[in-house]
Amino acid sequence: MMWVVNNAQWIAELVWLHLWLSVSAILVSVLIAVPVGWLVNRHQLTRDALIALISVIYAVPSLPMFIVIPAITGVSIRSAATVVIVLSIYGVALLQRSAADAFAAVPQDVLDSATALGYSPWQKFWRIELPLAGSIIIAGLRVVVVNTVSLVTVGAVIGIQSIGSLFTDGFQRGIIAEVVTGLVLTIVLALVLDALTVLAGWLLFPWKRAERVGPGPLVVAGVTQGEPAGEEGAR
Repeated sequence: MMWVVNNAQWIAELVWLHLWLSVSAILVSVLIAVPVGWLVNRHQLTRDALIALISVIYAVPSLPMFIVIPAITGVSIRSAATVVIVLSIYGVALLQRSAADAFAAVPQDVLDSATALGYSPWQKFWRIELPLAGSIIIAGLRVVVVNTVSLVTVGAVIGIQSIGSLFTDGFQRGIIAEVVTGLVLTIVLALVLDALTVLAGWLLFPWKRAERVGPGPLVVAGVTQGEPAGEEGAR
């Protein structure tokens, strides 16, 4: 306990750096994986093969990735950008499958109704597909969040400051309290970000709560789930 008190400022700095690296990688993963999942789902003949091919990237060990990516991009191996790029790649490999499954779960009759109402593909994506796929994407994102928080610690091996620095420094100096502190902080940070992800899902997709409360048609952007195509236009 005294070790934590004596090093509180340094620990706080490491937590902030860890949080910044994690959130940056998570945001990049979402911005890339969701469109990729949508595009993959539109090509039914190659859908499973593409998902499997992208998912294989996750099987590559993280430490070699931290070495290979700088050689490809030209970014310094000890740059924070290296960590963000590597973790974003892992995040996309995980999340694109959930995104593809989420878009595949959107009822076809809802899409047909949107087409009958004159929605463009762009409008259908933002106003129909993404809102209805949101809950499944959030579920996949929770896995990415926890995984990213964990993998950030590996960056400490190549000199990137984060909570992982408590592991490497504690191991080298034989300070068990430092290692335990790093372990606890990693778990707490993962739980906090996971809770925030769940909260974001509830705020962004409130109609999913309504589905749990009671029966009834689901209306998204003027299109009623379960309503035959063209019926809305006849009113």
